[in-house]
Amino acid sequence: MNISFEAKEKVNGLMTIVVEESDFQADVEKTLKDIRRRANVPGFRPGMAPMSMIKRQYGASIKMDAINKVVGQELYKYIQENKIQMLGEPLPSAQQEPVDIEGAAPYTFKFDIAVAPEFNAELTANDTIDYYNINIDDELINRQVDMYASRAGRYEKVETFEGNDMLKGDLRELDAEGNTLEGGITVEAAIMMPEYIKVDDQKKLFEGAKLGDIITFNPKKAYPENLGELTSLLKISREQAETLTSDFSYQITEISRFTKAEVGQELFDQTYGKDAVKSEEEFRQRISDELKPQLVNNSDFKFLLDVRKYLENKVGQLTYPDEILKRIMKQNNKDKADDYVEKNYEGSIRELTWHLMKEQLVAANEIKIDDAEIMQAAKGMAATQFAQYGMNNVPEEYLENYAKEMLKKDDSRQGIVDRAIDVKLTAALKSVVKLNEKSVSLDEFNKLMAE
Repeated sequence: MNISFEAKEKVNGLMTIVVEESDFQADVEKTLKDIRRRANVPGFRPGMAPMSMIKRQYGASIKMDAINKVVGQELYKYIQENKIQMLGEPLPSAQQEPVDIEGAAPYTFKFDIAVAPEFNAELTANDTIDYYNINIDDELINRQVDMYASRAGRYEKVETFEGNDMLKGDLRELDAEGNTLEGGITVEAAIMMPEYIKVDDQKKLFEGAKLGDIITFNPKKAYPENLGELTSLLKISREQAETLTSDFSYQITEISRFTKAEVGQELFDQTYGKDAVKSEEEFRQRISDELKPQLVNNSDFKFLLDVRKYLENKVGQLTYPDEILKRIMKQNNKDKADDYVEKNYEGSIRELTWHLMKEQLVAANEIKIDDAEIMQAAKGMAATQFAQYGMNNVPEEYLENYAKEMLKKDDSRQGIVDRAIDVKLTAALKSVVKLNEKSVSLDEFNKLMAE
Protein backbone atom coordinates (compact mmCIF):
# COMPACT_ATOMS: atom_id res chain seq x y z
CA MET A 1 0.00 0.00 0.00
CA ASN A 2 1.17 3.48 -0.81
CA ILE A 3 -0.20 6.60 0.93
CA SER A 4 0.58 10.20 0.05
CA PHE A 5 -0.77 13.44 1.45
CA GLU A 6 -0.61 17.01 0.22
CA ALA A 7 -2.21 20.11 1.68
CA LYS A 8 -2.68 23.16 -0.52
CA GLU A 9 -2.69 26.37 1.51
CA LYS A 10 -2.00 24.00 4.44
CA VAL A 11 -5.74 23.46 4.98
CA ASN A 12 -7.09 21.74 1.82
CA GLY A 13 -5.75 18.22 2.19
CA LEU A 14 -5.75 15.52 -0.49
CA MET A 15 -4.95 11.99 0.61
CA THR A 16 -4.21 9.36 -2.03
CA ILE A 17 -4.26 5.67 -1.07
CA VAL A 18 -3.09 3.03 -3.53
CA VAL A 19 -4.23 -0.46 -2.51
CA GLU A 20 -2.39 -3.55 -3.72
CA GLU A 21 -3.95 -7.02 -3.81
CA SER A 22 -1.65 -8.18 -1.03
CA ASP A 23 -3.24 -5.57 1.28
CA PHE A 24 -6.63 -7.29 1.31
CA GLN A 25 -6.39 -10.73 -0.32
CA ALA A 26 -5.69 -12.70 2.88
CA ASP A 27 -8.75 -11.14 4.53
CA VAL A 28 -10.91 -11.99 1.51
CA GLU A 29 -9.80 -15.62 1.45
CA LYS A 30 -10.34 -16.05 5.17
CA THR A 31 -13.88 -14.63 4.95
CA LEU A 32 -14.72 -16.83 1.95
CA LYS A 33 -13.49 -19.93 3.79
CA ASP A 34 -15.63 -19.01 6.81
CA ILE A 35 -18.69 -18.60 4.57
CA ARG A 36 -18.01 -21.93 2.83
CA ARG A 37 -17.68 -23.69 6.18
CA ARG A 38 -21.11 -22.39 7.32
CA ALA A 39 -22.92 -22.57 3.96
CA ASN A 40 -25.78 -25.00 3.34
CA VAL A 41 -25.94 -25.37 -0.44
CA PRO A 42 -28.48 -27.77 -1.96
CA GLY A 43 -26.71 -30.80 -3.45
CA PHE A 44 -23.63 -30.49 -1.24
CA ARG A 45 -22.82 -31.58 2.26
CA PRO A 46 -22.48 -28.67 4.78
CA GLY A 47 -19.16 -26.95 4.28
CA MET A 48 -18.36 -28.83 1.04
CA ALA A 49 -19.75 -26.44 -1.59
CA PRO A 50 -17.19 -25.62 -4.30
CA MET A 51 -15.14 -22.53 -3.52
CA SER A 52 -15.77 -21.31 -7.08
CA MET A 53 -19.48 -21.20 -6.32
CA ILE A 54 -18.90 -19.30 -3.06
CA LYS A 55 -16.63 -16.82 -4.82
CA ARG A 56 -19.13 -16.29 -7.61
CA GLN A 57 -21.91 -15.58 -5.12
CA TYR A 58 -20.08 -13.60 -2.44
CA GLY A 59 -16.67 -12.67 -3.82
CA ALA A 60 -17.38 -9.17 -5.13
CA SER A 61 -19.09 -7.85 -1.97
CA ILE A 62 -16.50 -9.45 0.34
CA LYS A 63 -13.68 -7.97 -1.71
CA MET A 64 -15.29 -4.52 -1.53
CA ASP A 65 -15.77 -4.81 2.23
CA ALA A 66 -12.16 -5.88 2.71
CA ILE A 67 -10.85 -2.98 0.61
CA ASN A 68 -13.04 -0.44 2.44
CA LYS A 69 -11.85 -1.84 5.75
CA VAL A 70 -8.15 -1.61 4.95
CA VAL A 71 -8.53 1.85 3.39
CA GLY A 72 -10.33 3.17 6.46
CA GLN A 73 -7.81 1.66 8.86
CA GLU A 74 -4.78 2.96 7.01
CA LEU A 75 -6.32 6.39 6.43
CA TYR A 76 -6.92 7.04 10.14
CA LYS A 77 -3.62 5.42 11.09
CA TYR A 78 -1.77 7.80 8.76
CA ILE A 79 -3.64 10.82 10.14
CA GLN A 80 -2.83 9.81 13.71
CA GLU A 81 0.83 8.96 13.11
CA ASN A 82 1.45 12.16 11.14
CA LYS A 83 -0.52 14.28 13.64
CA ILE A 84 -2.78 15.81 11.02
CA GLN A 85 -5.44 17.92 12.77
CA MET A 86 -8.39 16.84 10.68
CA LEU A 87 -11.71 18.68 10.89
CA GLY A 88 -14.78 16.51 10.44
CA GLU A 89 -14.57 13.33 8.39
CA PRO A 90 -12.70 12.51 5.14
CA LEU A 91 -14.80 12.96 1.99
CA PRO A 92 -14.44 11.18 -1.35
CA SER A 93 -12.45 13.60 -3.48
CA ALA A 94 -13.79 15.36 -6.53
CA GLN A 95 -10.58 14.11 -8.17
CA GLN A 96 -11.55 10.47 -7.56
CA GLU A 97 -11.73 8.46 -10.78
CA PRO A 98 -14.03 5.43 -11.08
CA VAL A 99 -12.54 2.32 -9.49
CA ASP A 100 -13.12 -1.02 -11.24
CA ILE A 101 -13.13 -3.45 -8.33
CA GLU A 102 -13.70 -6.38 -10.69
CA GLY A 103 -10.46 -5.54 -12.46
CA ALA A 104 -6.99 -6.30 -11.15
CA ALA A 105 -5.30 -4.28 -8.40
CA PRO A 106 -3.89 -1.74 -7.69
CA TYR A 107 -6.87 0.48 -6.84
CA THR A 108 -6.51 4.21 -6.17
CA PHE A 109 -8.68 6.11 -3.70
CA LYS A 110 -8.56 9.85 -3.08
CA PHE A 111 -10.01 11.75 -0.13
CA ASP A 112 -10.47 15.45 0.59
CA ILE A 113 -9.31 16.24 4.13
CA ALA A 114 -10.17 19.47 5.94
CA VAL A 115 -7.10 20.48 7.95
CA ALA A 116 -7.23 22.92 10.87
CA PRO A 117 -5.34 26.18 10.26
CA GLU A 118 -2.07 26.68 12.12
CA PHE A 119 -2.11 29.38 14.80
CA ASN A 120 -0.96 29.98 18.36
CA ALA A 121 -3.57 30.76 21.03
CA GLU A 122 -1.08 31.49 23.80
CA LEU A 123 -1.78 33.55 26.91
CA THR A 124 0.88 34.84 29.31
CA ALA A 125 1.32 37.36 32.12
CA ASN A 126 1.78 40.00 29.40
CA ASP A 127 -1.88 39.63 28.43
CA THR A 128 -4.39 41.76 30.38
CA ILE A 129 -8.05 40.75 30.49
CA ASP A 130 -10.96 42.35 32.38
CA TYR A 131 -12.47 40.51 35.34
CA TYR A 132 -15.73 41.76 36.84
CA ASN A 133 -16.38 41.29 40.57
CA ILE A 134 -20.11 41.60 41.29
CA ASN A 135 -20.92 43.52 44.46
CA ILE A 136 -23.32 41.97 46.96
CA ASP A 137 -25.08 45.12 48.13
CA ASP A 138 -28.25 45.69 50.16
CA GLU A 139 -30.32 46.14 47.01
CA LEU A 140 -29.30 42.73 45.69
CA ILE A 141 -30.03 41.04 49.03
CA ASN A 142 -33.40 42.86 49.18
CA ARG A 143 -34.28 41.35 45.80
CA GLN A 144 -33.47 37.86 47.04
CA VAL A 145 -35.49 38.39 50.22
CA ASP A 146 -38.40 39.59 48.08
CA MET A 147 -38.01 36.57 45.79
CA TYR A 148 -38.18 34.14 48.73
CA ALA A 149 -41.16 36.03 50.19
CA SER A 150 -42.94 35.80 46.82
CA ARG A 151 -42.26 32.07 46.51
CA ALA A 152 -43.69 31.51 49.97
CA GLY A 153 -46.66 33.81 49.34
CA ARG A 154 -50.29 32.76 48.97
CA TYR A 155 -53.61 33.89 47.54
CA GLU A 156 -56.21 35.23 49.97
CA LYS A 157 -59.90 35.83 49.34
CA VAL A 158 -60.95 39.51 49.25
CA GLU A 159 -64.17 41.44 48.56
CA THR A 160 -63.00 44.20 46.18
CA PHE A 161 -60.85 43.91 43.05
CA GLU A 162 -57.46 45.64 42.74
CA GLY A 163 -54.80 45.66 40.01
CA ASN A 164 -53.11 42.23 40.15
CA ASP A 165 -55.97 40.27 41.68
CA MET A 166 -57.22 37.05 40.15
CA LEU A 167 -60.93 36.69 39.43
CA LYS A 168 -63.12 33.64 39.13
CA GLY A 169 -66.57 33.91 37.64
CA ASP A 170 -69.17 32.75 35.14
CA LEU A 171 -68.97 33.90 31.52
CA ARG A 172 -72.10 34.07 29.33
CA GLU A 173 -72.38 35.20 25.73
CA LEU A 174 -74.91 38.02 25.15
CA ASP A 175 -77.16 38.81 22.21
CA ALA A 176 -77.46 42.21 20.49
CA GLU A 177 -79.92 43.43 23.19
CA GLY A 178 -77.57 42.51 26.03
CA ASN A 179 -79.46 39.41 27.14
CA THR A 180 -77.93 35.97 27.66
CA LEU A 181 -77.80 34.31 24.24
CA GLU A 182 -79.71 31.05 24.17
CA GLY A 183 -77.30 28.29 23.16
CA GLY A 184 -74.41 30.71 23.33
CA ILE A 185 -70.99 30.21 24.87
CA THR A 186 -71.01 29.63 28.63
CA VAL A 187 -67.99 29.06 30.83
CA GLU A 188 -68.38 28.50 34.57
CA ALA A 189 -65.57 29.30 37.04
CA ALA A 190 -63.58 31.10 34.34
CA ILE A 191 -60.28 32.52 35.61
CA MET A 192 -59.33 36.08 34.62
CA MET A 193 -56.57 38.54 35.52
CA PRO A 194 -57.75 41.90 34.12
CA GLU A 195 -54.27 43.36 34.61
CA TYR A 196 -53.24 41.47 31.47
CA ILE A 197 -56.00 42.93 29.28
CA LYS A 198 -54.19 45.05 26.68
CA VAL A 199 -56.99 47.46 25.77
CA ASP A 200 -57.55 50.21 28.36
CA ASP A 201 -61.28 50.77 27.86
CA GLN A 202 -61.91 47.04 28.41
CA LYS A 203 -59.57 46.88 31.42
CA LYS A 204 -61.28 49.88 33.09
CA LEU A 205 -64.58 47.97 33.17
CA PHE A 206 -63.17 45.86 36.01
CA GLU A 207 -61.90 48.75 38.17
CA GLY A 208 -63.36 48.68 41.69
CA ALA A 209 -65.42 45.57 40.94
CA LYS A 210 -66.82 43.70 43.96
CA LEU A 211 -67.72 40.13 44.71
CA GLY A 212 -71.02 39.31 42.97
CA ASP A 213 -70.79 42.15 40.42
CA ILE A 214 -71.65 41.42 36.79
CA ILE A 215 -69.27 43.02 34.28
CA THR A 216 -70.16 43.33 30.60
CA PHE A 217 -67.14 43.34 28.30
CA ASN A 218 -66.03 42.18 24.87
CA PRO A 219 -63.36 39.44 24.95
CA LYS A 220 -62.39 39.95 21.30
CA LYS A 221 -61.77 43.65 21.93
CA ALA A 222 -59.97 42.88 25.20
CA TYR A 223 -57.51 40.53 23.46
CA PRO A 224 -57.44 41.82 19.86
CA GLU A 225 -54.13 40.24 18.92
CA ASN A 226 -54.15 37.14 21.09
CA LEU A 227 -56.37 34.35 19.83
CA GLY A 228 -54.65 31.97 22.22
CA GLU A 229 -55.87 33.95 25.23
CA LEU A 230 -59.36 34.03 23.75
CA THR A 231 -59.54 30.30 23.03
CA SER A 232 -58.22 29.50 26.51
CA LEU A 233 -60.67 31.82 28.30
CA LEU A 234 -63.80 30.84 26.34
CA LYS A 235 -62.86 27.17 25.69
CA ILE A 236 -63.44 27.56 21.94
CA SER A 237 -61.51 26.74 18.76
CA ARG A 238 -59.32 29.22 16.91
CA GLU A 239 -61.84 29.21 14.06
CA GLN A 240 -64.62 30.28 16.45
CA ALA A 241 -62.36 32.89 18.03
CA GLU A 242 -61.57 34.46 14.66
CA THR A 243 -65.25 35.24 13.93
CA LEU A 244 -66.39 36.03 17.48
CA THR A 245 -67.79 39.58 18.04
CA SER A 246 -70.21 39.15 20.96
CA ASP A 247 -70.19 40.91 24.31
CA PHE A 248 -70.10 38.67 27.40
CA SER A 249 -71.31 39.01 30.96
CA TYR A 250 -68.92 38.01 33.73
CA GLN A 251 -70.37 37.45 37.20
CA ILE A 252 -67.58 37.53 39.79
CA THR A 253 -67.81 34.63 42.24
CA GLU A 254 -64.37 34.91 43.79
CA ILE A 255 -61.57 37.49 44.11
CA SER A 256 -58.08 36.30 45.13
CA ARG A 257 -55.20 38.55 46.05
CA PHE A 258 -51.61 37.35 46.17
CA THR A 259 -49.82 38.29 49.35
CA LYS A 260 -46.12 37.79 49.89
CA ALA A 261 -45.00 35.95 52.99
CA GLU A 262 -43.89 38.06 55.92
CA VAL A 263 -40.16 38.18 56.56
CA GLY A 264 -40.08 36.21 59.77
CA GLN A 265 -39.35 32.82 61.32
CA GLU A 266 -41.90 30.98 59.18
CA LEU A 267 -40.18 32.21 56.00
CA PHE A 268 -36.72 31.44 57.44
CA ASP A 269 -37.79 27.87 58.26
CA GLN A 270 -39.45 27.33 54.90
CA THR A 271 -36.36 28.57 53.05
CA TYR A 272 -33.53 26.96 55.04
CA GLY A 273 -35.09 24.43 57.35
CA LYS A 274 -36.36 24.46 60.92
CA ASP A 275 -34.37 26.91 63.12
CA ALA A 276 -31.39 27.00 60.70
CA VAL A 277 -31.83 30.79 60.66
CA LYS A 278 -33.28 32.67 63.64
CA SER A 279 -33.19 36.35 62.69
CA GLU A 280 -33.51 38.62 59.68
CA GLU A 281 -29.84 39.51 60.03
CA GLU A 282 -28.88 35.82 59.84
CA PHE A 283 -31.30 35.38 56.93
CA ARG A 284 -29.65 38.17 54.95
CA GLN A 285 -26.18 36.85 55.78
CA ARG A 286 -27.16 33.38 54.62
CA ILE A 287 -28.44 34.85 51.36
CA SER A 288 -25.17 36.77 50.94
CA ASP A 289 -23.14 33.60 51.55
CA GLU A 290 -25.25 31.77 48.93
CA LEU A 291 -24.86 34.52 46.39
CA LYS A 292 -21.06 34.70 46.55
CA PRO A 293 -20.28 31.42 44.71
CA GLN A 294 -23.12 32.03 42.25
CA LEU A 295 -21.78 35.47 41.38
CA VAL A 296 -18.23 34.17 41.11
CA ASN A 297 -19.55 31.62 38.59
CA ASN A 298 -21.15 34.48 36.66
CA SER A 299 -17.90 36.47 36.74
CA ASP A 300 -15.91 33.44 35.61
CA PHE A 301 -18.33 32.82 32.75
CA LYS A 302 -17.96 36.42 31.60
CA PHE A 303 -14.18 36.14 31.96
CA LEU A 304 -14.05 33.11 29.65
CA LEU A 305 -16.17 34.98 27.10
CA ASP A 306 -13.70 37.87 27.30
CA VAL A 307 -10.78 35.46 26.91
CA ARG A 308 -12.42 34.21 23.74
CA LYS A 309 -12.91 37.72 22.35
CA TYR A 310 -9.36 38.69 23.31
CA LEU A 311 -7.87 35.67 21.57
CA GLU A 312 -10.01 36.11 18.47
CA ASN A 313 -8.59 39.63 18.12
CA LYS A 314 -5.06 38.49 18.95
CA VAL A 315 -5.04 35.56 16.52
CA GLY A 316 -6.87 37.40 13.75
CA GLN A 317 -8.64 36.01 10.71
CA LEU A 318 -7.91 32.34 10.00
CA THR A 319 -8.04 30.55 6.66
CA TYR A 320 -10.28 27.47 6.55
CA PRO A 321 -10.93 24.89 3.80
CA ASP A 322 -14.37 26.40 3.21
CA GLU A 323 -15.45 24.20 0.33
CA ILE A 324 -14.67 20.96 2.15
CA LEU A 325 -16.19 22.14 5.43
CA LYS A 326 -19.40 23.20 3.68
CA ARG A 327 -19.63 19.76 2.10
CA ILE A 328 -19.16 18.16 5.52
CA MET A 329 -21.75 20.48 7.04
CA LYS A 330 -24.22 19.68 4.27
CA GLN A 331 -23.65 15.95 4.71
CA ASN A 332 -24.26 16.22 8.46
CA ASN A 333 -27.49 18.17 7.93
CA LYS A 334 -29.17 16.34 5.07
CA ASP A 335 -32.60 16.98 6.57
CA LYS A 336 -32.13 20.76 6.54
CA ALA A 337 -33.13 23.25 3.83
CA ASP A 338 -30.81 23.89 0.87
CA ASP A 339 -29.73 27.28 2.22
CA TYR A 340 -28.97 25.95 5.73
CA VAL A 341 -25.22 25.77 5.17
CA GLU A 342 -24.87 29.27 3.74
CA LYS A 343 -26.95 30.77 6.56
CA ASN A 344 -25.10 28.98 9.35
CA TYR A 345 -21.57 28.52 8.02
CA GLU A 346 -20.09 31.75 9.38
CA GLY A 347 -21.44 31.08 12.86
CA SER A 348 -20.19 27.49 12.84
CA ILE A 349 -16.70 28.70 11.86
CA ARG A 350 -16.68 31.10 14.82
CA GLU A 351 -17.58 28.23 17.15
CA LEU A 352 -14.99 25.96 15.50
CA THR A 353 -12.30 28.62 15.94
CA TRP A 354 -13.06 28.93 19.65
CA HIS A 355 -13.08 25.12 19.99
CA LEU A 356 -9.60 24.93 18.45
CA MET A 357 -8.36 27.79 20.62
CA LYS A 358 -9.72 26.14 23.74
CA GLU A 359 -8.05 22.86 22.81
CA GLN A 360 -4.69 24.67 22.77
CA LEU A 361 -5.40 26.38 26.09
CA VAL A 362 -6.41 23.10 27.71
CA ALA A 363 -3.24 21.40 26.48
CA ALA A 364 -0.96 24.32 27.43
CA ASN A 365 -2.37 24.42 30.96
CA GLU A 366 -2.41 20.60 31.28
CA ILE A 367 -6.11 20.56 32.12
CA LYS A 368 -7.39 17.08 32.90
CA ILE A 369 -10.54 15.97 34.66
CA ASP A 370 -11.38 12.77 36.48
CA ASP A 371 -14.67 11.05 37.30
CA ALA A 372 -14.92 12.79 40.67
CA GLU A 373 -14.70 16.22 39.04
CA ILE A 374 -17.29 15.25 36.44
CA MET A 375 -19.63 14.12 39.22
CA GLN A 376 -19.03 17.38 41.10
CA ALA A 377 -19.91 19.37 37.99
CA ALA A 378 -23.06 17.28 37.50
CA LYS A 379 -24.13 17.86 41.10
CA GLY A 380 -23.55 21.57 40.65
CA MET A 381 -25.79 21.63 37.60
CA ALA A 382 -28.41 19.58 39.44
CA ALA A 383 -28.35 21.98 42.40
CA THR A 384 -28.82 24.92 40.03
CA GLN A 385 -31.85 23.25 38.44
CA PHE A 386 -33.42 22.55 41.84
CA ALA A 387 -32.72 26.14 42.96
CA GLN A 388 -34.70 27.45 39.99
CA TYR A 389 -37.77 25.87 41.61
CA GLY A 390 -36.97 27.29 45.05
CA MET A 391 -35.42 24.06 46.35
CA ASN A 392 -32.26 25.23 48.07
CA ASN A 393 -31.69 22.48 50.61
CA VAL A 394 -31.85 19.33 48.52
CA PRO A 395 -30.23 16.41 50.43
CA GLU A 396 -26.84 15.29 49.14
CA GLU A 397 -28.08 11.82 48.21
CA TYR A 398 -30.83 13.28 46.01
CA LEU A 399 -28.35 15.55 44.28
CA GLU A 400 -26.03 12.64 43.66
CA ASN A 401 -28.78 10.37 42.31
CA TYR A 402 -30.05 13.13 40.01
CA ALA A 403 -26.49 13.79 38.82
CA LYS A 404 -25.98 10.09 38.06
CA GLU A 405 -29.13 10.09 35.92
CA MET A 406 -27.89 13.15 34.03
CA LEU A 407 -24.56 11.45 33.34
CA LYS A 408 -26.28 8.40 31.85
CA LYS A 409 -27.46 10.51 28.89
CA ASP A 410 -24.73 11.05 26.30
CA ASP A 411 -25.83 14.55 25.30
CA SER A 412 -26.06 15.86 28.86
CA ARG A 413 -22.86 14.05 29.90
CA GLN A 414 -20.83 15.83 27.21
CA GLY A 415 -22.21 19.17 28.36
CA ILE A 416 -21.23 18.36 31.94
CA VAL A 417 -17.72 17.30 30.90
CA ASP A 418 -17.33 20.55 28.93
CA ARG A 419 -18.51 22.50 31.97
CA ALA A 420 -15.98 20.75 34.23
CA ILE A 421 -13.20 21.56 31.77
CA ASP A 422 -14.31 25.20 31.56
CA VAL A 423 -14.20 25.53 35.36
CA LYS A 424 -10.63 24.23 35.59
CA LEU A 425 -9.49 26.17 32.54
CA THR A 426 -10.93 29.42 33.91
CA ALA A 427 -9.18 28.93 37.24
CA ALA A 428 -5.89 28.24 35.44
CA LEU A 429 -6.16 31.26 33.12
CA LYS A 430 -6.99 33.60 36.01
CA SER A 431 -3.58 32.75 37.45
CA VAL A 432 -1.80 33.12 34.09
CA VAL A 433 -2.97 36.44 32.68
CA LYS A 434 -3.01 39.85 34.35
CA LEU A 435 -6.52 40.55 35.61
CA ASN A 436 -7.91 44.06 35.22
CA GLU A 437 -10.38 43.74 38.10
CA LYS A 438 -13.49 45.90 38.14
CA SER A 439 -16.30 46.10 40.71
CA VAL A 440 -19.82 46.31 39.32
CA SER A 441 -23.39 45.92 40.52
CA LEU A 442 -25.45 42.98 39.29
CA ASP A 443 -27.45 45.31 37.02
CA GLU A 444 -24.26 46.70 35.51
CA PHE A 445 -22.97 43.18 35.03
CA ASN A 446 -26.18 42.07 33.33
CA LYS A 447 -25.91 45.00 30.93
CA LEU A 448 -22.39 43.90 30.04
CA MET A 449 -23.64 40.38 29.41
CA ALA A 450 -26.47 41.68 27.24
CA GLU A 451 -23.97 43.54 25.10
